[in-house]
Amino acid sequence: MADLGPVTWQPTPIRTERLMLRAPEARDRAAVIELFASPEVGTYIGGSRPRDELERAVPEVPRLRPGLFVVELDGAMIGMITLDRRDAERPGHVRPDAGEAELGYMFLPQTWGYGYAAEACAAALDWFAGALPSEPVVLCTQTANDRSMRLAAKLGFTEVERFEEYGAEQWFGVWSSVTLPG
Repeated sequence: MADLGPVTWQPTPIRTERLMLRAPEARDRAAVIELFASPEVGTYIGGSRPRDELERAVPEVPRLRPGLFVVELDGAMIGMITLDRRDAERPGHVRPDAGEAELGYMFLPQTWGYGYAAEACAAALDWFAGALPSEPVVLCTQTANDRSMRLAAKLGFTEVERFEEYGAEQWFGVWSSVTLPG
């Protein structure tokens, strides 16, 4: 991830009504492998990866890096949220110099439909708004991903544009903790 600026990483774990957002730990390895091996999770992100490849590639302690939150429910990892700088070479930007913070998320399929993604993403956005109050956050998802489109709307993202990328139509939106002009 490109620099989050003056933000200290890793922040104190963030607690919500049901969840905790925290740094990765050794006990999360199996869930990380499950996430990336899941055909359901891979549907809109270029496919799943072979489990044996992941077993070899994923370190004993999943890599701690700025912008990565593990989402925990009742002591177990159920997903992850990322806040990364959007690559300037990719389509979709709201700032002339690009490099916006981009929200990403992945959750285990058995946790879908319970509002965990909305709760965790809202907490991450609240944290981000406190850490970098004037910065917008962008989100890009395939228009075919109905669940992600609904989540973007629920979180308050506003559509900026649609474009083709990775062989599919993408929805690109922006969220800001401050009211944007016009």
